[in-house]
Amino acid sequence: MKTESVVQTVPFTGRKRSLLDDARRDRESGSSASPGPSRVGDCCVFEEKNGKVLLHVLFALSNEKNSGFFKAGKVFETFEAKLLHVESRPRKSKNNTSDLEFLIKCEIHTSDIDVFINSLKRVADDVRTVPEEKVPWFPRKIRDLDRCNHLVTKFDPDLDQDHPGYSDKEYRKRRAFISELAFNYKQGEPLPRVEYTPEEISTWRQVYCTLTNIYPTHACRQFLDGLQQLEKECGYAEDNIPQLRDVSAFLKEKTGFQLRPVAGLLSARDFLASLAFRVFQCTQYIRHPSAPMHSPEPDCCHELLGHIPMLADKEFAQFSQEIGLASLGASDEDIERLSTLYWFTVEFGLCKQSGSVKAYGAGLLSSYGELIYALSKEPEYKPFNPEEAAVQPYQDETYQPIYFVSESFEDAKAKLRQFSSTIQRPFTIRYDPITSSLDVLDRPGKIQKALGQMQDELKTLCQALESLGQR
Repeated sequence: MKTESVVQTVPFTGRKRSLLDDARRDRESGSSASPGPSRVGDCCVFEEKNGKVLLHVLFALSNEKNSGFFKAGKVFETFEAKLLHVESRPRKSKNNTSDLEFLIKCEIHTSDIDVFINSLKRVADDVRTVPEEKVPWFPRKIRDLDRCNHLVTKFDPDLDQDHPGYSDKEYRKRRAFISELAFNYKQGEPLPRVEYTPEEISTWRQVYCTLTNIYPTHACRQFLDGLQQLEKECGYAEDNIPQLRDVSAFLKEKTGFQLRPVAGLLSARDFLASLAFRVFQCTQYIRHPSAPMHSPEPDCCHELLGHIPMLADKEFAQFSQEIGLASLGASDEDIERLSTLYWFTVEFGLCKQSGSVKAYGAGLLSSYGELIYALSKEPEYKPFNPEEAAVQPYQDETYQPIYFVSESFEDAKAKLRQFSSTIQRPFTIRYDPITSSLDVLDRPGKIQKALGQMQDELKTLCQALESLGQR
C-alpha cells in the first residue's frame, strides 16, 4: 500500500486526538473499524482459509417442487460443498402450502461463490445468505494484527491545514517515507530502523530535556524506574532517539509487550485489539520542529516518553492488556466506553503514591504544560471508578477539567476486571502467551482443555510450596 493512495482515501474529518472520537465517528458513519466479513458479489463471506469460505445459505422449497430438495442437493454436490450444518423448518406461505425453509452452513471454494448461488436460485426459492456472526470481527492470532490497520483519523500534514508541517514540503516528504515503513510492515518481521536527521534529534532534545527536568517530582515511581532502565539499556538520551527494535526487545523481556510500527492514529477497535496481544502500536515519525512542545497527533515523543516507560512495569502492562481483552468482540457502544476509560487511565491517569498524587498517563507525561496543570490545585480530582470514567465527558482541545485518581495499579486492575464483566459477549476469551493467540471459550471442550492446563500449573505451584515447607 502506497502512502500517496492512503492519503487520498482517508479523508480528514477534524482535529480529534482520542480513541473515543474514533469510536463515535465509526458508529455515526456506520463504517466498521475492522475488516469483518468481506463481500464477494451479493454474498457474505465469514471466514476465508486456503481458498475456501464459510457460507450460511437460506432458501425455500415449495411442496409443489417435489424434486427440489434433490436438485438443491445436487448443486451442493457439484460444487463440492462441505456441509457443516443443515436445519429445516416450516415456512409461512401465502398459498397455505406446506413449504419448507432450509438453513445450511457450508464450506465452498471462494471462486465458486457467485455461480453457486445462481445455480441454487434455479432450483429453489428466495435464496439468500444470512449473517451468522453476532459480534464484530477481532483477531485470533498475533499475525491477524496485519489486518488491524484502520486509520479512522490520520493527522497527515498533507490534509490538515492546522498541522505545523502543512506548509513544509520537506517535512511532509519525510513523514511519507516513515509512514511507508509502517504500511509495509508485517507481523514477525524485524522492526524498521529510522536514521533520524540532526533536525529531528534537535526536536527530541528539546522535548526530552524539558520533561525529564520535572519527572522526578511529577511522575509516578513505576514511570521513573522504567525510564531509568530505558536510559541504561535502550539508549534513551537527549541526543539519541531510541529505535523501536531495541525498545521492543527490552519490553518483551520485561513484561512480554512488543512494539509494532504504525502510520498514524488507529481506530479504537483495532488499537485496543492489539493491546490484547501485548502489542503496542507505535509511531516512528517526530513532530514538526516549529512546535516541539505540542503535537496534534501521536508521535515518537509521545510514544517513547509517555507510554513506553509505563509498559515496562508488569502491573501496568497487565492493566493495559486487560483493557484490550475486554474490547474483543465488544459492541460499538462498549468500545466507546472502553475508549473513554483508556483516555482517563492510560492517557491521563493519576495515582496516589506516598501520600501525594503522581501521573502515570502518557498524555500527561509527554506534555509539559498539562503535566504541570494536572498536579496543580486547578483541576478536579475524582476517585477512579470505571463506570463513571467510561461515560465522563472529556476535553481534547484544552486541559482536562477532571482527572481520575487510582489508589494503586492493583486497585485499578481489580475495578477494571469488574467493569469488564459487565460487557455482554456470548463467549469468554483466554490469552495463550505461548502461541500469542486467543482461545475463544465458547464450547465445553475448550473450557475443559483450559481447566486441564490450569490444573497442571497449579500442580507446579503446589510442588513449589511443598519444597519450601521441606526446607
